[in-house]
Parts: sequence; C-alpha cells; structure tokens
Amino acid sequence: MELLDKLKWRYATKAMDPTRKLPQDKLDRIIEAARLAPTSSGLQPYEILIVNNPTLRARIREVAWNQAQVVDASHLLVFAAWDDYTPERINHMFDLTNEVRGFRNEGWEAYRQQLLSTYPGRGPQVNFEHAARQAYIGFGAAVIAAAFEEVDCTPMEGFDPAAVDRILNLGERGLRSAVMLPLGYRKAEQDWLVDLPKVRRPLGQFVSEID
Repeated sequence: MELLDKLKWRYATKAMDPTRKLPQDKLDRIIEAARLAPTSSGLQPYEILIVNNPTLRARIREVAWNQAQVVDASHLLVFAAWDDYTPERINHMFDLTNEVRGFRNEGWEAYRQQLLSTYPGRGPQVNFEHAARQAYIGFGAAVIAAAFEEVDCTPMEGFDPAAVDRILNLGERGLRSAVMLPLGYRKAEQDWLVDLPKVRRPLGQFVSEID
C-alpha cells in the first residue's frame, strides 16, 4: 500500500523549485532502480546521462517547448538508446554475463549467435526503436523509484530529439535521445496541476480478463 500511496502522490510536476537540490543518496537509488530494470535479452541497450551543465540545460530548454523544468529541476536525466545493435555491443553484454556468472552455458552461447545473426541485419532505425523501448522500461522504473523517494519528476517527450542529440554530441557515442526526466521538488504555489485530482480510467475500462 505504501508504494501505491506514493504513486497516487506523484504527478507530472509543472513547476520545480530551483533552490531545492536532490540529495545524492536519493538520486543514486533512482538511478539504481533504472539500472536494475529488465531489458530484452539482458542487453541493456541505453545509457542515462545526468546533465548538470547549466548552459547545456538552457540550450535543451530551447528545443523542449521552453519547459522550465529542464533548467529548474535539481537534476536532468536523459535516457539515450543505442543507435544500433552491433556485434561489438552484443558480444560485450554476453561476455559480461559470462564474467559475472563465472561460467559459459551452451544454450546461452547459441542464443548469442542467434542475436548476432539477426539483430545487426535489421537496420539502425529498427534497432534504435527496439532499444528505445528498452530505455522506457528503465525510465518507468526511475519514475516509480522517484515517487517512492518522494522526489518530483516530469516525464518528458516534448523535445526535439535530433536537437538534443546535437547539443549532447550523442552521435559520437552511438546514442540517440529517447526520453527525459527532470528530477527535483515541486514549487506548489506556482504549479497549476498540484492540487487537481489524478485522472485515470476506471479499472473496468483498463483491465480485461481473458479466460
């Protein structure tokens, strides 16, 4: 019930208090929740960039519909997905799995070859879209973790991804921005949304049981 209460508390914060900073331990736990999130084949095909530079954040605001949370939030997270699945990236994650687990598994190695024979050939756009969907899983975990920590956030797709990619030089890192998450604390007196009821479809319109 505690988690559900926190999820009822959270909302897409429209006004952040620029004077309040997020404690490092809370940020660390939110990031760790995203890192622990599941991804397809365990490839973890995205990175989280914490944008601290105020000049860069001001430039991002300009290409994000002038949303003030980009600069007023304590921290700005950018979830950036791989721009493609390459053999090097796939092999790195399979090798890491073998290293951490301390053994090699015949079935796991066969699965490696299956991915190597299919993923790179699908093309960069298909692969980026797949990777971006994995980034959203981690993004969702971060949103929930932020609520649990009673940290406000604003899930943000309202930005020009290509422009953000250029501002952060993501192409040089083989990444493309997928979604952003400003983290901080609400400035309630300036936030028109803060006291409005949360609106969700009734359970009967949201869940169907198929027997």
